[in-house]
Parts: sequence; C-alpha cells; structure tokens
Amino acid sequence: MSDDSSSNGIDEYIAGFPESVQARLREMRATIRDAAPEATETINYGSPTFQLHGNLVHFAAFKNHIGFYPTPSGIEAFQDELSFYKGAKGSVQFPLDQPLPLDLVRQIVQFRVAENQAKAAAKSKKKAKK
Repeated sequence: MSDDSSSNGIDEYIAGFPESVQARLREMRATIRDAAPEATETINYGSPTFQLHGNLVHFAAFKNHIGFYPTPSGIEAFQDELSFYKGAKGSVQFPLDQPLPLDLVRQIVQFRVAENQAKAAAKSKKKAKK
C-alpha cells in the first residue's frame, strides 16, 4: 500500500547504486514490506522510509554497508542479536560482504509495527477520554 510517487522515489534511490547493492536494497525493501504490509513507503532524510503511525524504519546504502534504522527502541529490543554488527543508538550496519540477516530484519520490523500500533491506540484512547 504505497502511492506511486513515493515508490518511484525509492525505485530511483535503488537504481542509483551498483547492481550488487541494488539487489540487497530490494531484499531489504521486500522484507520490510512483507513484515509491515500496511506501511507506506516514502523518502525521508534522503533514505527509503516505511511509515505506519509515524516513522517505522529507514534503510540506506553506503560504500561498505547497508544501514538499517529501526529507532533506538528497535535496536535496544534486539541488542543481543545485533551485537555482531556495528551500530549506534538507532542504527545498525550490515556489511556488504556478508548476507543480510533478513529474518532478524523481519522480527525488528514486526516489533516496530506493534510498538507504533500500541502508541497510536494509546493516543486515540487518550483523545476519546477528552
């Protein structure tokens, strides 16, 4: 469920990389889309972004890695599984010379979907009380 203009932005983003990197970016995109079918796609901060009740996850290609940005909560919830990779508070780097951990990406995206849906539900309950 993404509008064509946003999808085209992501298609154009992916097309700007060498074929080997494009393949990895397409794998990331398909995995995220599969784990969050209700999310919309756009380009935010110059990176492919999935949104569902706000930002869900971002991903991007760099010289030596694919960056994945599931927010600090997504990183924290999977810190043991992600300990093999370089990263920061809200990001992780998947080296281009290693297979992408797509099952892990799927689990993190599903965690973020549940998190964003819970926040949205809490927000709407709060509004209903007013």
